Amino acid sequence: MNITAFRYKFVRYLEPIAEVCKRAGLSPNIITILSIIAGLGCAICYILHNFIAGSILLFCSAILDLVDGSVARMSGRETPFGAVFDWIADKYVDTIVLLGVGLSGISIISDIFGVSHLWDFAIVAIAIIGSMMNTFIKPVTYAEIGFTKRVDGKIDDPLEGIGFFGRPETVLVLILGGISGFIWISVLIIAVCTNLSALQRIIYLYRKFS
Repeated sequence: MNITAFRYKFVRYLEPIAEVCKRAGLSPNIITILSIIAGLGCAICYILHNFIAGSILLFCSAILDLVDGSVARMSGRETPFGAVFDWIADKYVDTIVLLGVGLSGISIISDIFGVSHLWDFAIVAIAIIGSMMNTFIKPVTYAEIGFTKRVDGKIDDPLEGIGFFGRPETVLVLILGGISGFIWISVLIIAVCTNLSALQRIIYLYRKFS
């Protein structure tokens, strides 16, 4: 079980924001682009050690990521490209934000153990790999096993509730780490948990489809 399993309960609370965006004439794809821009702003703030401002921008990016789909459904502008673009945008945001932490120069492993700063960046790389692979498993499953049914614009598949640490958990941990000042602890948690979650999904698929 993960936060994604409760996505539809969260989305309904954002409908007022989606309605404002709809009335403002913002298309779903424009909202997705704004989500990427907010993520880029977060990465820049992290690089400049302004972690609170960065976390606020990351929160805004996450809200926009949920709103774009709502606007698409409310305005009847759902498209296959929009669904694909949403996936791509999520991964761009995750990657640049984690890179922002890596480029901030703030370290934990190197200072504690007296090793090269390359180890700190290696942790960021592992976190990025875990984040990417944890998500990459889903479209591969759709393509190879054949899940195509959509529910509220999203493909309905058994992996939705499998994996204890998905993108919402990644974003939440980064926001909390940025606000609390423990951003590197957040990256360590993400590096470990995203890869374990990906492994959990792989084991599930092996047991069910091997």
